[in-house]
Amino acid sequence: MRAAVHTRYGGPEVVQVCDVPRPEVRDGDLLVRVHATTVNRTDCHYRAGSPIPMRFLSGLLRPRATILGTEFAGQVAAVGAAVGSFKVGDRVFGYVEGRFGAHAEYLAIPEVGLLAVIPEHLGYADASPSTEASHYALSFLNKAGVTSGQDVLVYGASGGTGSAAVQLAKAMGAAVTAVCATNGLQMVAMLGPDRVVDYMAQDFTRDEHRYDLVFDAWGMLSYRACTGLMKPSGIFMSTGPGPHLQNLVLALLGLLRRGKRVVFAPPEFDPKTVRHLAELLATGQLTPVIDRRYPLEQIVEAYRFVETGQKLGNVVIDVAEDRGADPTASS
Repeated sequence: MRAAVHTRYGGPEVVQVCDVPRPEVRDGDLLVRVHATTVNRTDCHYRAGSPIPMRFLSGLLRPRATILGTEFAGQVAAVGAAVGSFKVGDRVFGYVEGRFGAHAEYLAIPEVGLLAVIPEHLGYADASPSTEASHYALSFLNKAGVTSGQDVLVYGASGGTGSAAVQLAKAMGAAVTAVCATNGLQMVAMLGPDRVVDYMAQDFTRDEHRYDLVFDAWGMLSYRACTGLMKPSGIFMSTGPGPHLQNLVLALLGLLRRGKRVVFAPPEFDPKTVRHLAELLATGQLTPVIDRRYPLEQIVEAYRFVETGQKLGNVVIDVAEDRGADPTASS
């Protein structure tokens, strides 16, 4: 099978598309023929082995996972002897961070893994970016206890996690202010927030409105810069550790006090999460934003584009050559 392989850490150029053996399928596994996957920030960090502390997970001197890819959409090509919930021909999507392997024509995943059936009206390319950013966003919103009627600000609303957070918070009944750069205003407005703010045209930290949750989906803000935006019991959350790891330190201190505080949310690795996302996809409450699509053979160019920081939403990789096999494939 064809796969995007990297055997050393470095820039996008360390990735090469080559032939490798198909993964073995154990009794409890599905073999999925991958039609679409994505390149996201997680893939970039693991490929580069940066920041350095993450190498305790990814491999100190060289990568343990040589085929990256955290999310996928495809068709079940084979099932192990003990599999009972899926059958050959099912259209499925899911999430494999940690084990990785989605940047390939075939992927083996346990039946009890993070996967679900693709809603009928969605194509593979539309379903593939539905898990990585969305499950992170959902983890943060759930940890913050977002409920109907609350006020939520999402910074970085034009990215994969931010665009998912806007839609998920609205689905929870929150009033959402979405903050993004000028080039993302039109796209973000289509996600249905109550307000859209261009941080390049105005200082959003001087907003007179106050929020129950300020969510930094881009991982670039500090708690101190956002305290003026928060209600007396407001929460600040970020996908990044902050300058000098302050967001992590302040999150620990926040366990000991009430009032304004930083909360950190570890991701929810639960099959129920993916099934919930499938329900939101089916009802139209969640629609992943796709910026660009690349064939697998151009995955190095996809990495380079993602690392410009200019993408709006997600970058999809078309893996299967016979796109006609997907009756609802996006153009």
